[in-house]
Amino acid sequence: MLPLGRLFQNHAQALGLEARTQVFEADITEPDLHRPGLALAGFTNVFSHKRVQMVGNTEWCYLDSLTPDQRRESMRRLAEHPSPLWIFTHGNPVHPEIVEEAAAQGATVASCQRPTLELAEHLGEVLQDHFAPFATVHASLVDVYGIGLLYVGKSGVGKSEAVLDLVERGHRLVADDVVYLTRRGKDVIGTGNELLGQHMEIRGVGIIDVASLFGIRAIRQTKRIEMVVELRIWQEGDTYDRTGLSTFTCNLMGVEVPRTIIPLSPGKNITVIGEVIAMNTLLKLNGKDPARTFNERLIQLMNEKREERARRVARWE
Repeated sequence: MLPLGRLFQNHAQALGLEARTQVFEADITEPDLHRPGLALAGFTNVFSHKRVQMVGNTEWCYLDSLTPDQRRESMRRLAEHPSPLWIFTHGNPVHPEIVEEAAAQGATVASCQRPTLELAEHLGEVLQDHFAPFATVHASLVDVYGIGLLYVGKSGVGKSEAVLDLVERGHRLVADDVVYLTRRGKDVIGTGNELLGQHMEIRGVGIIDVASLFGIRAIRQTKRIEMVVELRIWQEGDTYDRTGLSTFTCNLMGVEVPRTIIPLSPGKNITVIGEVIAMNTLLKLNGKDPARTFNERLIQLMNEKREERARRVARWE
């Protein structure tokens, strides 16, 4: 739920909302917006009344064509379907009888100078952010060549050190230690803890401020996660993917995100491997899969050699 008071307190100025009634103690319970044209005309069978109602030019012109008594009756028909908030866009004046009837129903009425679609886009982002599912993970998130790499692994395995090395090479830190995840459609977005910001804990050194050490270009606030990189201590007997033909995923909030496991051993350059993972992911996102291309070429060569041997056997016979 999103209390109307909080919406107006935190976002009214940015959205350009001006209350025409008092801001009632109601809650927005759905993230989507609704255009109430049919409901105002009397058809309420599919009226999504729990959503914020956007009264654009079309709805306003219809209301303006009615007499004051008809406008009052149009709103009274909706008394059984109360909405938390009515917003009149395009700077259209709000009819007094609409304000009176809405206030009687405990609905807040506001006006806005912005066009309907523009306001809907920005208000929709506010509501989607508020209602989006969220979770926290113990991990580090870094932007490498525009690819969001989420480093996971057991405590002390070296996630922060790997990410710090990437930052030193010019990549951008999003969050360390605690990463907040939100789901928007089929995307999982990572952001940092508000208190920690872009600070990192490096064992043996302590807490460091990445922005102060490496400059403002070394950080960013949010990033979509395109790859999960799991760091594991190498152990004899374990098997790891060596061809890249197998596809592994990690379920993050119901979204299957590609995952790769990197075994750690002395002398291995994890930083360069992280950059290669990001560049390889970029290739795949652009429709190029080097491992599969190599495999297809190898199969084609093997088939050609098999056919050549068959022809030689046929000549000898």
